[in-house]
Amino acid sequence: QVQLVESGGGLVQPGGSLRLSCAASGSIFSLNAMGWYRQTPGKQRELVASITNSGSTNYADSAKGRFTISRDNVKTPVYLQMNSLKPEDTAVYYCNAVEARYSNTKGWYDYDYWGQGIQVTVSS
Repeated sequence: QVQLVESGGGLVQPGGSLRLSCAASGSIFSLNAMGWYRQTPGKQRELVASITNSGSTNYADSAKGRFTISRDNVKTPVYLQMNSLKPEDTAVYYCNAVEARYSNTKGWYDYDYWGQGIQVTVSS
Protein backbone atom coordinates (compact mmCIF):
# COMPACT_ATOMS: atom_id res chain seq x y z
CA GLN A 1 0.00 0.00 0.00
CA VAL A 2 1.03 3.57 -0.73
CA GLN A 3 -0.17 6.78 0.87
CA LEU A 4 0.06 10.14 -0.88
CA VAL A 5 -0.08 13.51 0.89
CA GLU A 6 -0.29 16.74 -1.09
CA SER A 7 0.59 20.24 0.04
CA GLY A 8 1.21 23.69 -1.39
CA GLY A 9 -2.12 24.68 -2.88
CA GLY A 10 -3.96 27.92 -2.29
CA LEU A 11 -5.02 31.20 -3.82
CA VAL A 12 -2.75 33.05 -6.24
CA GLN A 13 -3.21 35.96 -8.61
CA PRO A 14 -3.02 35.48 -12.38
CA GLY A 15 0.60 35.39 -13.49
CA GLY A 16 1.74 34.12 -10.12
CA SER A 17 3.40 30.88 -9.10
CA LEU A 18 2.73 27.95 -6.80
CA ARG A 19 4.64 24.79 -5.99
CA LEU A 20 2.73 21.64 -5.17
CA SER A 21 4.38 18.83 -3.25
CA CYS A 22 3.41 15.18 -2.99
CA ALA A 23 5.01 12.92 -0.41
CA ALA A 24 4.62 9.17 -0.81
CA SER A 25 4.93 6.65 2.01
CA GLY A 26 4.54 2.91 2.30
CA SER A 27 5.64 0.60 -0.50
CA ILE A 28 7.22 3.38 -2.55
CA PHE A 29 9.77 1.10 -4.24
CA SER A 30 6.91 -0.65 -6.02
CA LEU A 31 5.98 2.53 -7.89
CA ASN A 32 6.87 3.08 -11.55
CA ALA A 33 5.77 6.66 -11.98
CA MET A 34 4.11 9.59 -10.26
CA GLY A 35 2.21 12.56 -11.52
CA TRP A 36 -0.35 15.29 -11.08
CA TYR A 37 -3.90 15.42 -12.36
CA ARG A 38 -6.54 18.09 -11.97
CA GLN A 39 -10.30 18.22 -12.01
CA THR A 40 -12.96 20.91 -12.18
CA PRO A 41 -16.68 20.43 -11.45
CA GLY A 42 -18.47 18.57 -14.21
CA LYS A 43 -15.29 17.58 -16.01
CA GLN A 44 -13.14 14.48 -16.09
CA ARG A 45 -9.88 14.33 -14.22
CA GLU A 46 -7.06 15.20 -16.60
CA LEU A 47 -3.33 14.65 -16.62
CA VAL A 48 -1.19 17.69 -15.92
CA ALA A 49 2.28 16.13 -15.76
CA SER A 50 3.97 12.85 -14.91
CA ILE A 51 7.46 11.57 -14.24
CA THR A 52 8.83 8.03 -14.33
CA ASN A 53 11.47 6.53 -12.07
CA SER A 54 14.02 7.06 -14.84
CA GLY A 55 13.14 10.75 -14.99
CA SER A 56 11.12 10.82 -18.19
CA THR A 57 8.44 13.49 -18.09
CA ASN A 58 5.16 14.05 -19.86
CA TYR A 59 3.08 17.22 -19.89
CA ALA A 60 -0.38 18.21 -21.00
CA ASP A 61 -0.29 20.80 -23.77
CA SER A 62 -1.78 23.34 -21.37
CA ALA A 63 1.13 22.82 -18.96
CA LYS A 64 4.05 22.86 -21.39
CA GLY A 65 6.35 25.82 -20.89
CA ARG A 66 4.69 26.87 -17.64
CA PHE A 67 4.76 23.86 -15.32
CA THR A 68 7.68 21.66 -14.29
CA ILE A 69 7.44 18.29 -12.57
CA SER A 70 10.48 17.07 -10.69
CA ARG A 71 11.83 14.72 -8.06
CA ASP A 72 15.33 13.87 -6.89
CA ASN A 73 14.77 10.14 -6.40
CA VAL A 74 12.06 7.65 -5.54
CA LYS A 75 12.36 8.46 -1.84
CA THR A 76 11.80 12.20 -2.18
CA PRO A 77 8.60 14.15 -2.83
CA VAL A 78 7.35 14.93 -6.30
CA TYR A 79 7.02 18.63 -7.01
CA LEU A 80 4.94 20.53 -9.51
CA GLN A 81 6.23 24.05 -10.06
CA MET A 82 3.50 26.10 -11.66
CA ASN A 83 4.39 29.49 -13.16
CA SER A 84 2.42 32.05 -15.15
CA LEU A 85 -0.78 30.73 -13.66
CA LYS A 86 -4.07 31.47 -15.39
CA PRO A 87 -7.65 31.47 -14.06
CA GLU A 88 -8.29 28.35 -16.15
CA ASP A 89 -5.69 26.52 -14.03
CA THR A 90 -8.13 26.70 -11.13
CA ALA A 91 -8.95 23.14 -10.10
CA VAL A 92 -8.49 20.48 -7.49
CA TYR A 93 -5.08 18.93 -8.10
CA TYR A 94 -4.50 15.26 -7.30
CA CYS A 95 -1.23 13.46 -6.82
CA ASN A 96 -1.08 10.11 -8.60
CA ALA A 97 1.25 7.14 -8.22
CA VAL A 98 1.34 4.10 -10.50
CA GLU A 99 2.25 0.61 -9.36
CA ALA A 100 2.72 -2.39 -11.65
CA ARG A 101 0.74 -5.38 -10.42
CA TYR A 102 0.26 -8.90 -11.67
CA SER A 103 -2.76 -11.14 -11.60
CA ASN A 104 -3.34 -14.55 -13.13
CA THR A 105 -6.38 -13.25 -14.99
CA LYS A 106 -5.16 -9.83 -16.17
CA GLY A 107 -1.43 -10.30 -16.37
CA TRP A 108 0.55 -7.13 -15.69
CA TYR A 109 -1.53 -3.99 -15.18
CA ASP A 110 -1.19 -0.51 -13.71
CA TYR A 111 -2.74 0.23 -10.35
CA ASP A 112 -3.36 3.89 -9.45
CA TYR A 113 -3.04 5.47 -6.04
CA TRP A 114 -4.51 8.92 -5.43
CA GLY A 115 -3.98 11.68 -2.94
CA GLN A 116 -6.88 13.47 -1.27
CA GLY A 117 -6.69 16.45 -3.61
CA ILE A 118 -5.68 20.04 -3.03
CA GLN A 119 -7.37 23.22 -4.22
CA VAL A 120 -5.56 25.67 -6.48
CA THR A 121 -7.41 28.91 -7.19
CA VAL A 122 -6.10 31.51 -9.62
CA SER A 123 -8.02 34.72 -9.23
CA SER A 124 -7.54 38.44 -8.79
